[in-house]
Amino acid sequence: MNTIDVKYSTTVTVSGGRQGRAVSEDGVLDVQLRTPKLNGIAEGTNPEQLFGAAWGACLQSALGAVARKEGVDVSGSTVKVVVGQGPDEDGTYGIAAKIEIEIPAVDRETAERLVDAAHQLCPYSRAVAGNIPLELTVA
Repeated sequence: MNTIDVKYSTTVTVSGGRQGRAVSEDGVLDVQLRTPKLNGIAEGTNPEQLFGAAWGACLQSALGAVARKEGVDVSGSTVKVVVGQGPDEDGTYGIAAKIEIEIPAVDRETAERLVDAAHQLCPYSRAVAGNIPLELTVA
């Protein structure tokens, strides 16, 4: 395992699990947590939504960094992350993800090259590589 020279860290304290609350040490994040409703909308958010938001933000930032190096404007890009959770073949629970990235006004070949490089750079993508089913597409 690689050693990491940590430049930033944060602490989020969760109490009550999926029916609780998550609060960051600075108080900026303070969310009510709820189990996902399969047939409706829950009051609050869930870990899958938070993971999708974190991964999407990180991946889009990595895309911006890669694009700047190549002189490509990706300011109108969007990253849509679908996070699914459910039982796996071992009878435990796992997650799967689908990520769709759209980069308007950039040709497909360039977009695919940038997305691939961003995916290799993004710490979230690297953390889950080979550990969850992932479908990554360029729209």
